[in-house]
Amino acid sequence: MNRRDALKRTGLLGGIAAGAPGLLSLLQACSQQTRSEWVPEFLSEKQARFITSFVDTILPKTETPGAIDVKTDMFIDFVYAKTLDPEAQAGVRAELDKFDSDCEAQFGKVFADLGAEEKRECLMAHEKKTAKFNRGVWGTAVGEQEPVAFYRNLKSMALWGYFSSEEIGKNVLNYDPIPGQYRGCVPVDEIGKVWSL
Repeated sequence: MNRRDALKRTGLLGGIAAGAPGLLSLLQACSQQTRSEWVPEFLSEKQARFITSFVDTILPKTETPGAIDVKTDMFIDFVYAKTLDPEAQAGVRAELDKFDSDCEAQFGKVFADLGAEEKRECLMAHEKKTAKFNRGVWGTAVGEQEPVAFYRNLKSMALWGYFSSEEIGKNVLNYDPIPGQYRGCVPVDEIGKVWSL
């Protein structure tokens, strides 16, 4: 690695560390607002319907809360409103509208109005045709990353919002606010659920 790359990476880590408290406050801000009083800050009404339907389709309520229960759609709207510059916001709006217009061209309806099987078919088509994120080690992608389509980024944000919510972190994943002693060798069958950080 040359000096220029090292300086860039150091600056990026500093930016992430400085921005971490702000990102945590974004997560908490969504939890204080009720669904009935939610007015999207970034999304249009049509786009908000799409995002709500999208997150509900990929993370539906089962024996655990669904994405709508933990306000993942509200979180996505808030992140787009507070973290993107105007140019990036225009790009996201265009991609949201394109996703819905492609859906309408294929099925005759926007995504939010499709039946469950049509929504599944639409998402499976996007799964097959879009590049996936490379596996990473300590937050760094391994190998050359292909450009990732909007669908994959939106899905990633939905998963991030869902799994970083307080409800999921405390009541679905393992959660120990004051961890006990260190045990280096633990059989896998004793670990249980995935741990929340």
